[in-house]
Amino acid sequence: MCGIYGTTLKYSENQIKEKLKRTSFRGPDKMGWEVYKSDKQTITFGHNRLSIIDLDPRSNQPFTYYDNIHIAFNGEIYNFLEIKETLHKLGYIFITTSDTEVICAAYLEYGEDCVLHFNGMFAFVIYDEKKQLFFGARDRLGQKPFYYYHNNKEFEFSSQISSLQLHHSDLTISSKAISYYLTWGAVPDPMSIFNEVKKLLPGNSFVFDLNTGEFNTKKYWDIDSKGAQKYKGSYDDAKTELTSILSNAVSSRLFADVPVGVFLSGGVDSSIISALATQNSPKKVKTFSVKFNEKGFDESAYAQKVADHLDTEHHVIECNYDEGKDLIENFHHYYDEPFADSSAIPSMLLSKYTRKEVTVALSGDGGDESFIGYGRYQWAKSRYNLYNIPLPIRQAAGSILNLAPNYRMGVMAKGLKTKNVNKAYITGLTGIDLSWINTDIDCKDVPELKYLEHKNKNLLERMSDFDLKTYLNWDINTKVDRASMAYSLEVRAPLLDHRVVDFARSLPTSFKYDGNNQKRILKDILYDHVPKEIFDRPKAGFTMPFARWFKEDLKDYVLSELDDESLRKIPGINVEEIKFRINQHMTGAWNRYPLIWKLLVLKQWLNTNGKFHEIK
Repeated sequence: MCGIYGTTLKYSENQIKEKLKRTSFRGPDKMGWEVYKSDKQTITFGHNRLSIIDLDPRSNQPFTYYDNIHIAFNGEIYNFLEIKETLHKLGYIFITTSDTEVICAAYLEYGEDCVLHFNGMFAFVIYDEKKQLFFGARDRLGQKPFYYYHNNKEFEFSSQISSLQLHHSDLTISSKAISYYLTWGAVPDPMSIFNEVKKLLPGNSFVFDLNTGEFNTKKYWDIDSKGAQKYKGSYDDAKTELTSILSNAVSSRLFADVPVGVFLSGGVDSSIISALATQNSPKKVKTFSVKFNEKGFDESAYAQKVADHLDTEHHVIECNYDEGKDLIENFHHYYDEPFADSSAIPSMLLSKYTRKEVTVALSGDGGDESFIGYGRYQWAKSRYNLYNIPLPIRQAAGSILNLAPNYRMGVMAKGLKTKNVNKAYITGLTGIDLSWINTDIDCKDVPELKYLEHKNKNLLERMSDFDLKTYLNWDINTKVDRASMAYSLEVRAPLLDHRVVDFARSLPTSFKYDGNNQKRILKDILYDHVPKEIFDRPKAGFTMPFARWFKEDLKDYVLSELDDESLRKIPGINVEEIKFRINQHMTGAWNRYPLIWKLLVLKQWLNTNGKFHEIK
């Protein structure tokens, strides 16, 4: 896991160094850059290395293979040993034991199709000196970030947007991106907070022609949104096959030349990863959980029960709320694009203290999306019949509710007037009443709606697909990457192995969601390792008591940061509507902490990272 950078733009050596230093927390073991001269351009590749595999300096990057293939690579290729063996038989020579070198050889052998051979999380760029082009790619599910600037002639890329931003004064803040951020809590791909910078979509590769300046992307992978691949076996067959795939996904992610551990929250997903890690590791597995000293937020006792049963070396991290509050003040340094998932704060704390023991941690991310685990799926399913009632009847009922002088009734009325269950699901994700956002853009209209608004699959499968393409990428992967990289910790997610995702999508819905039993097949695999009784409790999230903090401990801070003058400097909002909602929170009438957090993050970013950039 590392940070990559490259450019065809002309910067001084000190400027390049500063760009790399800005995100050196991603790779503190070695910072390096190389300058390559072509007929027309000077090309610079840079790299901040977090050493995981082949700790020898010979694997430092930027890396050169066969004299004319140069690479900057962030991530891991978990099946690199198998690929390496195949390529070795074809005559390729290797001088390191790293996966970086294997990517280069695979590119020479397979060309752009090399990405089809990779099982991993990655973002990389290869400079092909002979062909005078850049070839790059991002992993299938977007676990690793990739930002780029292209002005039809020059090209610049980086793992995080702050490295691009530095010494690049002509970037302008996107008012459109701000509106999307306010709606979704993150800036959706391929947009970024700057008009001139984009994100490469997950499952995409690109070619940048150094001679012409032409830039083209290509989708090399996508989920089976049409349901064409249907599993034909029995439930027991599927359970056996999935167990094998998961076991291999875990064992391949345990491979490293540094200490490895597992995040263990005590939930289904992290517990199954811990169980399979214990089964596949010759050493005693280290597990890590966070303890919150507040009722309703602490699940460490459940994690301890799982750890005791699996006999892991369990570490409980006592959450220091003052430390959490301090992280709020520096949030923009690591989350250098506006990002409003408040669970980023406890994720940073978990990463900080886990890093004291290990360099790599396995997580349970991805289980809810692939195996229909979110509570909102139950909510949507239970209201499916409601939205089969003709819209005019629901609109009439909504009009009656609107007569009541009650804010909650007004919100319910808007829900009834929603066109169909697909729109209702989107509304549940973004909020029913967005009158506080001042924009002419329909920010709910994202290209990924195509995964939700079709009839090839049932509602549960379509919601799952949509979340995999949106919430997982925009939120979960961003949160985990930035939180872990802030403390130079590599996080690997076996449930995001593309084989697991593809297999889950092929299964009948009843294998994943049966009655009200969500993640059915994952649970049944887990119960072969850990007693079912430990998990007989409601699903919990991973958060901190922001709602109480904003009303009590941090009330003065919130009211100071979001006073009338400050709110009027934030673009894209209806100030009076915002003030009404903040007052609702402070009086206890409505929990508005997600909105308050969203505004605090945006204001902080505008006042720091965005301070010298015009909004357009």
